[in-house]
Amino acid sequence: LGGPVPYRETDHPTLTAPPLADFKALLASSKDRELSTTMAFVRLLGILVKNREIGRHIVPIIPDEARTFGMEGLFRQLGIYSPTGQLYEPQDSETVSWYKEDPQGQILEEGITEAGAVSSWLAAGTAHANYGIPMIPFYIFYSMFGFQRVGDQLWAAGDNRAKGFLMGGTSGRTTLNGEGLQHEDGHALLFASAYPTCLSYDPTFGYEVAVLIRQGIERMFANNEEVFYYITLLNENYPHPEMPAGAEEGIGRGMYLFRRGGNGYLRVQLMGSGAIFREVIGAADLLAGDFGVQADVWSILGVNQLHREGTLIDDWNRYHPDQPRKKSYVEEQLESHPGPVVISTDYVQAYPEQLRRFIRRPLTVLGTDGFGRSDTREVLRDFFKVDRRHIVVAALRSLSDDGKLPQSRVKEAMQKYSINPETPHALKR
Repeated sequence: LGGPVPYRETDHPTLTAPPLADFKALLASSKDRELSTTMAFVRLLGILVKNREIGRHIVPIIPDEARTFGMEGLFRQLGIYSPTGQLYEPQDSETVSWYKEDPQGQILEEGITEAGAVSSWLAAGTAHANYGIPMIPFYIFYSMFGFQRVGDQLWAAGDNRAKGFLMGGTSGRTTLNGEGLQHEDGHALLFASAYPTCLSYDPTFGYEVAVLIRQGIERMFANNEEVFYYITLLNENYPHPEMPAGAEEGIGRGMYLFRRGGNGYLRVQLMGSGAIFREVIGAADLLAGDFGVQADVWSILGVNQLHREGTLIDDWNRYHPDQPRKKSYVEEQLESHPGPVVISTDYVQAYPEQLRRFIRRPLTVLGTDGFGRSDTREVLRDFFKVDRRHIVVAALRSLSDDGKLPQSRVKEAMQKYSINPETPHALKR
């Protein structure tokens, strides 16, 4: 351990983060091509392992769902580590991406053991301190089986100052239709908020994933920050837009303006992330088209980071009463954007509720509290009242409470979108 007393090396070798331009295919619009953020991540991982400087430092770790996550293409390219090599003919030997075990393999395929996989991630994530060799581990898993299942080991990872990426696949309570309670995760991001060195994000588009991973490599392995990242991934396929100009900083800080609404007296601020963000965008279109209400659309993909930054600002303000009051990043961003705020999330309401004290105006939070169901995404999002129709109703009700719309317009919306006002909340169903 370095001597008669356990010793930790604090002078670590660094790695250079690739320029964002290396991921230009993910920053551009996918146009009519539909893909999931999981597939965007797999494409990005393929770019990283080919990088001459950091490629050999990448450690992909998979419990048992490589094909589920579309990662089988890496089998032939990188090989699966096995000290004894391939001792059998794999069942998929006649396929293009067959299961290739190799003593020089780079992938760690752990089998159905989250505890084993996260132990490998922790070993790789502390290699910079223990062996003087920085490794960049990516552990991809069903998000439901992350913090809920191996939270103790992730707490130890923070205590050991581990670095690396945790990729929570099929994230959100309504995104994996047909699986019921087993996989419908609506709380991992809330759990992640309690881990001080964990930076957690809930992206919707490929460019967000690319920016976050590039920034993460720079922060952890170039700047030697002792943090680790938890990034959610989705299995839903849809077109991805081009990254808005100037969004890179906001993506890392946890919030950016995705789209500004048109001019108009009636105005609201709509926020969301991950699986529900496209419903937020759809709600903005409905509000403008059906009710003449303009909405600025915000991606709040890093709620936990926004909350921590605001907490530190609050702490500074409390102990510096003689100094001008500082504003949180959320307050700064909303300064020139009037109107009530509606947040819709695929996670429990307590997750975005962390931002309430930084949003000094009426705020409505829609979330997925309660157990899930086995059904289509559309039905599940209606069941939890987080889809675009319910977002519209929440926005109109906020404007009505503010005296800017008659209550009849709220009833009109419920009739128009076939919403039964007596439908019980998911917590009671």
